[in-house]
Amino acid sequence: MHSYLRAIGFQNNMKKSDIEKLTDKIVSSPDRIEVSEDSMGNEFVEMTKEIAPGAGIRVCGEYAEDGTFHTEYYYPYVEGDGITTQEQIEIEKHSEKKSYAGVCDEMKLGVTLIFYLQNVAEYLSEHHRNPKMRPMSATLSALSLNGKIIMPISKNEKQIQNTKKNSQDRNYLIAAAREGDEDAIENLTLEDIDTYSMLSRRIANEDILSIVDSYFMPYGIESDQYSILGEIVDYRMENNKMTGDKICLLTLDCNDLIYDVCINEKDLLGEPAIGRRFKGVIWMQGKVNY
Repeated sequence: MHSYLRAIGFQNNMKKSDIEKLTDKIVSSPDRIEVSEDSMGNEFVEMTKEIAPGAGIRVCGEYAEDGTFHTEYYYPYVEGDGITTQEQIEIEKHSEKKSYAGVCDEMKLGVTLIFYLQNVAEYLSEHHRNPKMRPMSATLSALSLNGKIIMPISKNEKQIQNTKKNSQDRNYLIAAAREGDEDAIENLTLEDIDTYSMLSRRIANEDILSIVDSYFMPYGIESDQYSILGEIVDYRMENNKMTGDKICLLTLDCNDLIYDVCINEKDLLGEPAIGRRFKGVIWMQGKVNY
């Protein structure tokens, strides 16, 4: 996880001693502290330090009886804006530490979406107050260690409208298929066959990135990492207040899912611009909303 510190503007492969100094600095002067209890009455503390607008480091642990803070783990984060998904979300605890993952079947992606939970203290407080309460939505964001800017596919207005309509129709079919509609299942199957046939014909003479507008696929063995291609709908550059390194925050539209991605400027190949596309590997994070 410490490798993702680079995404928010720290040097690559930081030594353990340097990371300990960094977390100690955050514990000694955090920007925000949140304390909560789980259903067993165990205390959980989050200490947050912002190193750039919307990005920073969060240190998690608990206070000992003598008042000293015991660090269990830390992670870099970037905060997203708005509502990314309103699908039903389940929260699962990681086995090795008191961190959590959000899991939902996102209809727009066609895959089970898993993300690293950012607001653990809030989740534990809400769950302690009412164990049956479920998150209403999630705001997703991501960190990336490498990526490149890809030019957009040229489309006229009619093609853009047709793409939007086809996407909406497919979402309706997926929703119906979830309810057991056999006609919807059959139509989706036929649509997938047609898509595969079209790709097989075109790939012989065209580059895949000129055919596929965007994609979202699981990557590697980590359940919350994905390979993505999405359209840039907004972006901004920020400076890491501790190191001075520039970081790029991109707002992407990927398979009709809107979320923010943070990447170190040194790891981004190409010049970002609205309408262009970002291709890279991301670590998905998210905040659940009640």
